[in-house]
Amino acid sequence: MGKIIAIVLAAGRGKRMQSDVAKQYLLVRNKPVLYYSLKAFQDSIVDEIILVTAENEITYCKEEIVDKYAITKVSQIVAGGKERYHSVYNGLKACKDAEVVLIHDGARPFVDEAIIERNVRMVKEHGACVSGMPVKDTIKISDVEGYVKETPRRDLIWTIQTPQTFRYDLIRNSYDVFLAREEEYSKQYSVTDDSMVAEIFGGIKVKLVEGSYNNVKITTPEDMVLAEVILG
Repeated sequence: MGKIIAIVLAAGRGKRMQSDVAKQYLLVRNKPVLYYSLKAFQDSIVDEIILVTAENEITYCKEEIVDKYAITKVSQIVAGGKERYHSVYNGLKACKDAEVVLIHDGARPFVDEAIIERNVRMVKEHGACVSGMPVKDTIKISDVEGYVKETPRRDLIWTIQTPQTFRYDLIRNSYDVFLAREEEYSKQYSVTDDSMVAEIFGGIKVKLVEGSYNNVKITTPEDMVLAEVILG
């Protein structure tokens, strides 16, 4: 059996946070947001963690987060790329002997052991799955002029989170296909998450798996207030 590896992405800048400090390094209860994401995988069934960050932040991450907080499952810290999907691909290329890979945004600090275990259990049955939760609000689809065009069934709509989890060979092949013709495909598709890559370029059916309403992504200053509440 191969390893269960988590790729934790921490290479983004987060312009909506309106801060000179990248969102993954902002402090919540005196610890960086990224610490909480890494600690969740450290305490889980995951065998290894590959941390992807900006090239000029590798030393900082190693000394001030990984070593400082004894995140011993981090086996490599690799440089990210221009786009999120480049960072994911760099993480995938760094995986050795992986059977299952969980891809997680480092700015989601409230992933927990139960979410991770559900993902791993589901991926072993279905090959690909994404964390998410059913929406609470009615959703409207607008036309280009801002008028309501459609009201889809609420019970069929989920907000998608991370981790997004795959059999390693399936997601690696999907990324290989996409990036072999990146210039062409990036004009056709706006790739915003890993399940899109699996669906479009691997022809893979992706199973939805329950995440948590607390599994929020730190994106705006208001999210930092919410993070304090969740921890409290």
